Amino acid sequence: MTDLPQDTDNTREEISQLVERLNLATGPQQGPLFEHAIEQIEPGEIALLLESLPIDERLERWEQVTPEAQVDVLVAMRAQARAAILRTLPEPVLTQLLGRVNAESLIELVDDLPESLVDDAVSRMSQNQRHWFEQASRYSDDQIGRYLNHDLVLLPPKIRAENALRALQRATEPFSDHAYMVDGQGRYLGMVSMKQLIALPPSQRLGDTTGSEIAPLQTASNLVDATEAVEHSGLAALPVVDEEGHLQGRITLQLALELTREAYESRLMATVGLDEETDLFSPVLQSSQRRAVWLGINLLTALLASWVIGQFEATLVQVVALAVLMPIVASMGGIAGSQTLTLVIRGLAMGQLSQGNLRALLAKELGVGLLNGLLWAGVIGAVAGLWFSDLATGLVMAVAIAINITVAALAGVAIPVILDRRKMDPALSGSVVLTTVTDVVGFFTFLGLGSLVLVS
Repeated sequence: MTDLPQDTDNTREEISQLVERLNLATGPQQGPLFEHAIEQIEPGEIALLLESLPIDERLERWEQVTPEAQVDVLVAMRAQARAAILRTLPEPVLTQLLGRVNAESLIELVDDLPESLVDDAVSRMSQNQRHWFEQASRYSDDQIGRYLNHDLVLLPPKIRAENALRALQRATEPFSDHAYMVDGQGRYLGMVSMKQLIALPPSQRLGDTTGSEIAPLQTASNLVDATEAVEHSGLAALPVVDEEGHLQGRITLQLALELTREAYESRLMATVGLDEETDLFSPVLQSSQRRAVWLGINLLTALLASWVIGQFEATLVQVVALAVLMPIVASMGGIAGSQTLTLVIRGLAMGQLSQGNLRALLAKELGVGLLNGLLWAGVIGAVAGLWFSDLATGLVMAVAIAINITVAALAGVAIPVILDRRKMDPALSGSVVLTTVTDVVGFFTFLGLGSLVLVS
């Protein structure tokens, strides 16, 4: 997972400036400029900087990243950008690189590495690291058990408060303000904060305290649910246990925020058929192949809309005004439906929408669609009537707009809900389906009414 600094806006500005200076620099000047830059920035920022460079330049600058930082930089990069570097590294170099990898980093890299190199890296790990990697491998990409942090302070329930406080204070790398109590079998018993330890009598045993009442998360928990739990807890981290109650690690607030950002980026990219791991400078052939599928899908939907228009060819020949006004009908329906679609997809992603409140939301959105439909039907109908000096044309336009906006609101609710129930990502295909519905309904209504009212 990407290790980004907290001030993301400043980071983007700094990276943008560095990229501009690198692109303006001549060949011999680029190396020293990049070397000076990476001495002052973190691995996450180095990853962003490398991703911002064309592949040839990226590979040249990769050679300047210090061996100690290379693993962290690779982990922080998007999958496609990382793969572009890994493909160029000889096996001996990869073997040496993976000799410095821990369980958490290897889990991020495993999909981009040959199985033999992964097995070799695991065999050279310590027993704990090997155990953590094997545990993480049991979980899928959308389960929190795959991404646990294992840097935590474990304490037995019999330890005295003064010794527990001393142990927590010594854990400065990374700093933690909570310790986790486990029994002899590693089962989670509770968590205690530094503030609580300071307030306890020095000789009191931890097992005699109530500790924190925060419930642990389950390793099989969905990423979205787990990250929301951390964000709402008010704590820097939450413990995570397996189905038998054994403490497996923790999920930190930093990781939760990062996962939330990645989920947002993923949904944003999915609306146009791409994914969050897409490399900005991926090869032309690879990029065209990915986008060709989406273009093909859109072509099919456009052909369907064109077929509907073709059924009213005679009407369009007689009433040219209909051809001029058609794009307005489709555009208004598309925008209205997209507003509802976006709202519903967000509700599904955040767990706010369920069977219990679906009917209420549908009624509300239909009300909004009907109100806006009538409002803009009047405005556009009047404009169309005045434009073509024909009251009947304005009336046809008004009715078509009202119907299409209302149908768009219904589709904006129904489409993502149906896709979600069929285990399909509504962010990926919802907009295409919605556009097809609003175009087909809009054209059919508008041209059908035109045939009935305007054609003699």
